[in-house]
Amino acid sequence: MIVALTAFAVAAVIVASIGRRLGSSLFVWASIVPFTAFVFTALQGPAVLSGDVPEETVPWIPQLAISLTLRMDVLAWVLALVVTGVGGLVLVYCARYFKHDEKGLARFAAVLVAFAGAMYGLVTSDDVFVLFVFWEATSVFSYLLIGHYTSKQASRGAALQALIVTTAGGLAMLVGLVILAVQGGTSSLSELVEAPPSGTAVTVAVVLVLVGALSKSALVPFHFWLPAAMAAPTPVSAYLHAAAMVKAGIYLVARLAPGYHDSPGWQEIIVTVGVVTMLLGGYRALRQHDLKLVLAYGTVSQLGFLTIVVGFGTRDAALAGLALLVAHALFKSTLFLVVGVIDHRTGTRDLRKLSGLGRQAPVLLVVTILALASMAGVPPTFGFVAKEAVLTALLHDAETGSSWGVIALVGVVVGSILTTAYSLRFLWGAFARKAGVEPVHFVREHIDFLLSPVVLALAGLALGLVAHPIDPVFARYADTLPAGAGEHEPYYLALWHGLEPALGLTAISLGVGALLFWQRDRVFRVQKAVSFLPRASDGYVTIMAAIDRTASRTTATTQRGSLPFYLSTILTVFIASSIVTLSLNRTWPSTAVLFDYPSQLAIGALMIIGAIAAAWSNKRFQAVVLVGVTGYGMAALFALHGAPDLALTQALIETITLIAFVLVLRRLPARLGDRNGRTHRVARAVIGVAVGSVMAAIAVVALGARPGETISGAFPSLAVDGGHGKNVVNVTLVDIRGWDTMGEIAVLIVAATGVASLVFITSRADILPRPERRTRAQRFMARVRPLREPAPVVPEGGSAVQIGDSTEGDRRAWLLAGRKLAPQNRSILLEVVVRLIFHAIIIVSIYLLFAGHNTPGGGFAGGLVAGFAFVARYLAGGRYELGAAAPLDAGKLLGAGLLTVAATALVPLFFGVDALTSTWFEGELPLLGHLEFVTSTFFDIGVYLVVVGLVLDVLRSLGAEVDRQEEEDAFGHPSEVSEPVDETVPVSVSGPTPTDGGRA
Repeated sequence: MIVALTAFAVAAVIVASIGRRLGSSLFVWASIVPFTAFVFTALQGPAVLSGDVPEETVPWIPQLAISLTLRMDVLAWVLALVVTGVGGLVLVYCARYFKHDEKGLARFAAVLVAFAGAMYGLVTSDDVFVLFVFWEATSVFSYLLIGHYTSKQASRGAALQALIVTTAGGLAMLVGLVILAVQGGTSSLSELVEAPPSGTAVTVAVVLVLVGALSKSALVPFHFWLPAAMAAPTPVSAYLHAAAMVKAGIYLVARLAPGYHDSPGWQEIIVTVGVVTMLLGGYRALRQHDLKLVLAYGTVSQLGFLTIVVGFGTRDAALAGLALLVAHALFKSTLFLVVGVIDHRTGTRDLRKLSGLGRQAPVLLVVTILALASMAGVPPTFGFVAKEAVLTALLHDAETGSSWGVIALVGVVVGSILTTAYSLRFLWGAFARKAGVEPVHFVREHIDFLLSPVVLALAGLALGLVAHPIDPVFARYADTLPAGAGEHEPYYLALWHGLEPALGLTAISLGVGALLFWQRDRVFRVQKAVSFLPRASDGYVTIMAAIDRTASRTTATTQRGSLPFYLSTILTVFIASSIVTLSLNRTWPSTAVLFDYPSQLAIGALMIIGAIAAAWSNKRFQAVVLVGVTGYGMAALFALHGAPDLALTQALIETITLIAFVLVLRRLPARLGDRNGRTHRVARAVIGVAVGSVMAAIAVVALGARPGETISGAFPSLAVDGGHGKNVVNVTLVDIRGWDTMGEIAVLIVAATGVASLVFITSRADILPRPERRTRAQRFMARVRPLREPAPVVPEGGSAVQIGDSTEGDRRAWLLAGRKLAPQNRSILLEVVVRLIFHAIIIVSIYLLFAGHNTPGGGFAGGLVAGFAFVARYLAGGRYELGAAAPLDAGKLLGAGLLTVAATALVPLFFGVDALTSTWFEGELPLLGHLEFVTSTFFDIGVYLVVVGLVLDVLRSLGAEVDRQEEEDAFGHPSEVSEPVDETVPVSVSGPTPTDGGRA
């Protein structure tokens, strides 16, 4: 079974990949998978019918005891045959239904195959949570199939409506399944049915599950999505809305009925909703002029019929329900395929425009008569056999005085009358010759277009003729339910039971239904007179409109474009929720330590002063620096508490953040707005004080509420024994909680990409200017040429700048980009210092990287230090210098770092151990002595590359790209000098200064 499920998934991918080359013939190839699954399922029959239950299990989430368990009992076996058999025939039908060059065929075929696989998994799943996964997968795939015609608004709207309704019901069902699993102590569906839990919670859970089932099977009040879904291609309607998806809810009711049929509210809900749905669907079907809508409302009616029978809770009703389920899948899918043929070859589905089709398409007429006879319950079809079984089962229950049995019986008989009436309406509307209507021109069909409906119609006839021999198959499921009240022999499926009450009720339903069709004009006038009655679809539209209005008003109220308002809202909610939580706390600590060292008080006072000063500051740069005081104060507190790693990282992060702020502030006015901080001062002060007080209270409660030793107490020993390192912080990051770190660096990459994407206007490509590589001869000539050339002539009003690309020929240019800058914007002191310390900083960063496993440092700190080296080069020489200092694209560094981390996680799997498992090597080396190497260092190297790439990306976007945009604003194009240039020319281009980050 798992192999079959995998085959569906693989086939869907293959079809989506190569389907475009095959055209409509790809459907024939795609049908091989469901047909093969059908044969495989049929071969399981002897084992299933002998009492064995084939079961396959693959662990999925062992911690939650969730596994991919597929189990095939009789109910699952029958449904799997329906899903695969009808699915294969529908795919074959699609080969003629769609044009060879129609757009989106590969996608449609792939989704249809995937849907068939999801339905196969749904009916065979034995874990309630795995079942729910397949349940929601069918909703998603049905959304894609219904919305196949993406250019049509009706198609898109119907797809969204079906998705919303079925998904909302599915969420209610999920809550019910969770409650059942918790109350029953297992997520196994078979165990929950065999030993059902009890109690009020279980009753609520069962009702919630029924809500999901009713929404999926389009029962009142969720029935409106099914007629709207007729905007889908006809093969979708034939498969999803006749044989597969709408059967999911019916299947779930049938699956739970043996264990929960006597649960409070079960029978009341099943019978009430089923009868109302059957009558409403049949009534609405009589009003439709579109053949497809006649079948759609007829399907709604039949789904109500099925729900009554499979959920009624007696052995005979279950037998009849399973038979009716198979019969319905056969005759309703046949009729939908027939409508597709009519629409394709006549160009219309309007029964008022169809005339004389019966004489032109006799084969199609016979197929339709067989399917309609089965739907109406006319012998010798399988639909007749199933309906006889239903009537007999309900009669037996009604004879015992059961009120719900009487209601169900009356509802089914009246619903059957309506079924006969709209069946005759369909036959007359599609094939009869109508006075005053021109006969349609029917294009003769290829036999393969009729193959699928012919096979399905004949199957419905054949099963009726062999009903008695196949009775034991259906009886195996039916025997899991009680016999019901009253004394009677167990019912069995047969074409003829003699002259019995059920046969009389069938005759009445056929006769009255024919009379109703004969008086169709009068019936239509009556229906038109009461058309003012409310419709469920109107309720859906009203609800969605109310949601849209509420969303619009909420957005207009809250999304004002005011950052202070957003912060006030967030902080107010935080304060309110925290106060409520704190008020419920009953374990306040009795003692508190105000400080460990007197210096903590001084640092805390400085942090408070800095925060207050930042709030009062009216200049942006000043406010940023003052805010940094709190960050550096926190680093000092970490250092005092014996956490040098945290102190180092905090100080580096604070500095990088300060630099990023400065880069951004270059494009903002120096002073804050005149009204900044001058409005709502009291409210802001109250919010600020409240946030601080609440945070202090939370910290006190959190520290005092710890009942025992924390797991972090074992980290030092874990770091040494498991990670072979003495730096607990570093070992924790790269080993103990390596998965968390991997996620965090992924977030860093996403953040860097997002920030850069907001800055770059036209391209995210690396466009940093970089010096050209020169030969040794070119470098020699660059040294000699300045000695032989006269001094440059300085024009009046200009300044002479040597802008050649050589550094050796001009001792005043300590950096590569030195001569790209105007003299008034150069700092020779900064150039000298940066050139002297750049390589030393890089070496220090590498030292921190490799030493961090046992001493303060690590990949994060080392990467930040290396980033500072590039920051220094940029501050001294602008974007030209950054391009010279960073030969690699920032994106490549980010990708290389992430790949390195991922490889560190995956490589251990090839050695049969868990991902991210580390090991170490040690030995004696000449000159170096005793050396140790831990494999988690590769993880640290990945982190190092990610951090360096992050800093470069920030410099490239907030620094170099902003410079380039400023140049375009000032000069109309970037001020850039072609390389190499040997002349000295006057320039008056502004360049970077040591304080503002530089502009080339």
